[in-house]
Amino acid sequence: MPIRTLITDDHKVVRRGLRGFLELDPELEVVGEASNGEEALDMARCLEPDVVLMDLLMPVMDGIEATREIRRQLPEVEVVALTSVLEDASVTGAIRAGAIGYLLKTTEADELCEAIRAAASGQVRLAPEAASRLMREVRSPTGPEALTERESGVLKLIARGKANKQIARELFIDEKTVKSHVHSILSKLGVRSRTQAAIYAVRVGLVSTEELGEGSR
Repeated sequence: MPIRTLITDDHKVVRRGLRGFLELDPELEVVGEASNGEEALDMARCLEPDVVLMDLLMPVMDGIEATREIRRQLPEVEVVALTSVLEDASVTGAIRAGAIGYLLKTTEADELCEAIRAAASGQVRLAPEAASRLMREVRSPTGPEALTERESGVLKLIARGKANKQIARELFIDEKTVKSHVHSILSKLGVRSRTQAAIYAVRVGLVSTEELGEGSR
């Protein structure tokens, strides 16, 4: 089944350009275009896409608030921020809202398509510039519960950009068990997304900055 993708951007020419090259990829299906965050939320509820490409600076409802609401109301829908903005507040705001990826509009078409596929599989994908800013700005959760040895192993693979299926294969456990571990990790760390958990893994030294998301590249 193709990955159902919703494009959100307040500029029609950008939406059409994105649709044009995404539709060239047989693994992707563009199911709709939204011109602001509120419209994206309504369309996400109706269309239930796998991935939403989200611009951040938009009228009516901005991309960060839309991301937060989509992730709250539709937790199975992944959001990838696609923006020209690289301000610290935008990067940290999008990730805290639950975006699994943060890419710049200068990203090459094939890299964007690959990022959508990665997001649909639950893989973290960050532009290097965004990752470096997150290291500075996103603090580790305060007083997180201790992770078990197995949970630490799962977290390390999450931070390296592995999808649940890949983690299951590497650790010789089934995918349902991986999902259970991921849920426990997010709960113990007090974070809302795999991306935030990955940042924590870097901060505590489980993986290096260079390893962040390497498995999804």
